[in-house]
Amino acid sequence: MRFVSGLIVGVALVPTAFYLYMLSGDAPVATSAPPMPMEGVLATRALHAKLRQEAPKTVPIPADDAALLAGARVYRDDCAVCHGLPHQPATAVSKGMYPRPPQLFQADEMVTDDPAGVTFWKAKYGIRLSGMPGFQASLSDEQLWQVSLLLAGADKLPASVQQALTAPPSTGDSSK
Repeated sequence: MRFVSGLIVGVALVPTAFYLYMLSGDAPVATSAPPMPMEGVLATRALHAKLRQEAPKTVPIPADDAALLAGARVYRDDCAVCHGLPHQPATAVSKGMYPRPPQLFQADEMVTDDPAGVTFWKAKYGIRLSGMPGFQASLSDEQLWQVSLLLAGADKLPASVQQALTAPPSTGDSSK
């Protein structure tokens, strides 16, 4: 009986201590603060498990020049402020975020090894606790697929698509 009581108290003590820690004001919540213990591991594992379950396995549109050009326009207008452009420094917005968003046109941070369906899922639904918004209400599935194909092939884009990425942003809503 003592063992069971001790086990119950021990199990209840951990979440209680964590709750009190969060209420104490000592938890790192600023973007410049170091991560909490296990924060990155737990968030990454949860994300990867969800992606294994829900990320589409097939791409419903062709990866042709038209799709890549359309993806470049959407990316430039809606994604580049956080994820950067080729041969450009990171923006002030991305430098102030935590976790820092990957600069998707930098060789060491590209997602070209991710299946397009993984990128599509992340862009459509966003990633909690990361600053990555979900675009399901503002971009069509076709636009999200176009961006996903663009990023999947970011290391081998045609010159016309590279030019479209560095062109001035369009003045209208990219969802039109």
